[in-house]
Amino acid sequence: MKQFFLFIFFASTLYSCSKYQKVLKSDDINFKYEQAVKYYKNSEFNKALPIFNELIPIYKGTNKSEEIAFYFAYSHYYTGDFLMASYLFNRFTINFPRSKHVEECKYMVAYCHYQEAPEFSLDATNTILAIDKFQEFIDKYPESERVDRCNSLMDELRLNLSRKAFANAKQYHTTENYRAAIIALDNVLIDYPDVENREEIYFLILESSYFLAVNSILSKKAKRLNMTIEYYNQFMDNYSESKYSDQVKKIYDITKTTIEQLKSNQDEI
Repeated sequence: MKQFFLFIFFASTLYSCSKYQKVLKSDDINFKYEQAVKYYKNSEFNKALPIFNELIPIYKGTNKSEEIAFYFAYSHYYTGDFLMASYLFNRFTINFPRSKHVEECKYMVAYCHYQEAPEFSLDATNTILAIDKFQEFIDKYPESERVDRCNSLMDELRLNLSRKAFANAKQYHTTENYRAAIIALDNVLIDYPDVENREEIYFLILESSYFLAVNSILSKKAKRLNMTIEYYNQFMDNYSESKYSDQVKKIYDITKTTIEQLKSNQDEI
């Protein structure tokens, strides 16, 4: 019985392949078009793709060219070739500006880049592109039912960018490049007001300022210690009750003591 089912399976596969080859080799373009659409609607996108690709120049300028271009773009999307799909959706909006599919294709340009957006730790090129394209869509179609979805996806992408920016900034602190850490962490707060690590960022800025000050040459130490006090006040204004309270208080006490010692030494001179 098992061998019988295997025979049926292989026979069916061979017949399917043979039938597909006949479609590819056929000179009847109407037949090819019908079969390509059939493959597409049956979700056999890998089979539909080469046929649509062949038909595009043949049907150019006809009433079927729009539909073929639409199916061709989606066939690339459904086979996971998002960058090519994005390009084709964009070409569709240019070539068929009055089509009923233009709004959808404009959205799909952005969504394809969203699909290509990597984890936050990797290159952010497609993340930034997706945000830009979603914003373009919103600007073009502010009343579209897709606007809420665009905003939601943009929030997700911006969160990934903020995570990447924070990870990069924190690395300066980890490698003891405290001056760069202060600048980079402060930029994260400016660029991403809703960043999820705000409390930690404020603490790392304070700690970086402290370490920068205590390791400075004498002529710069007092000024940088006073800057640490400013960062302490900034931290307390935002997080008076914090999980970092003990560490923050310790930094403050040592900083104040060091400032007083420096002042005392200066008075003696």
